[in-house]
Amino acid sequence: MINRLLFLFISLLFLLQSCVTKKEVIYFQGAKYSTLDPVIYESVKIQPNDILNISVSALVPETAIPYNKQTTTNNTVTNIELLKLQGYLVSHSGAIVFPVLGGISVAGKTMEYVEKEIEEKLEKGGHLLQPIVSIRLLNAKVTVLGEVNNPGTFSFSEQNLTLPQALGLAGDLTINGKRTDVTLVREDDGERVVKLLDLTDPKVFNSPFYNIRPNDTIIVSPNTAKVKSAGIVGNIGTVLTFLSIILTSVVLITNTNN
Repeated sequence: MINRLLFLFISLLFLLQSCVTKKEVIYFQGAKYSTLDPVIYESVKIQPNDILNISVSALVPETAIPYNKQTTTNNTVTNIELLKLQGYLVSHSGAIVFPVLGGISVAGKTMEYVEKEIEEKLEKGGHLLQPIVSIRLLNAKVTVLGEVNNPGTFSFSEQNLTLPQALGLAGDLTINGKRTDVTLVREDDGERVVKLLDLTDPKVFNSPFYNIRPNDTIIVSPNTAKVKSAGIVGNIGTVLTFLSIILTSVVLITNTNN
């Protein structure tokens, strides 16, 4: 009787634990390493709440001073937070207020397009000779949630950030992260887009969501083992304790009857 109960006890433990196979945890399976695919860089569009750093230079440098915001620090290296405070905040209507020129609509446009647009306004309006405008996004960030080792919101200064790089900022997926069920939420031209991505499929390299855009949110779903351990059954420690109590009780009752 006791041997049967022990066998049942061990069998239940194996049934309660869901195995994670190698196929479920390896990224980009079946990728052809000899294939040379072109890398496509896309220009990021400016969004409301973006903070832009805009610098203007001209043929005569002194003439460009009124068109540049002056920093209030004497340090050689300017703090990024100070730059944000002095940057141009894109309003909810998608515009910034630029010195002398006034309001300029920038949302939905690339930074390269806005650079050329401001240069034309300055030159054709007779403000500056041969102006050069440079724009950088100061508050680019991506949020990574779910089954990753270090969830949170991460700032980045690169113009192009890939999906694996964003997950790397969050410490990579945990062993309980479901590689075939990664959700990316993106706001594009005033619309919210939700895309399900499979990180085990090399086709993700060619997805328009492989390159991260500022303000993207990545959510990694838990795998079956994680869901079961957080459900009604509880974690394996709780199950072991519960079954041990049952087994002990049965053994005591059996010994008493004998």
